[in-house]
Amino acid sequence: MDLKVYEGLKIRVQEIIDLIAEKNTKDANNKLTLVSENLDELLDHAEEDDELLEISRYQVLLNQLHQKINAE
Repeated sequence: MDLKVYEGLKIRVQEIIDLIAEKNTKDANNKLTLVSENLDELLDHAEEDDELLEISRYQVLLNQLHQKINAE
C-alpha cells in the first residue's frame, strides 16, 4: 500500500471540505468528482485487504460529502 497515494487523497478531501465550508459548492462538487474517479481507479487495482478497507473509508466519506453538497 502506497501511503503517498492516501496522503494525497486526504489532502484533496480536506480541500473539498474547505470548499464546502466556503459555500463554494460548484468547485467542491467538481473536485469531489475528480477524487471519486481517482478512488475508482485505485479500487480497480487494489490487491490487498487493507487497501480495500482504506478505499472503502474514503468512499463512505465522499458519499457523505456528496450528500452535504447537494443538501445546500
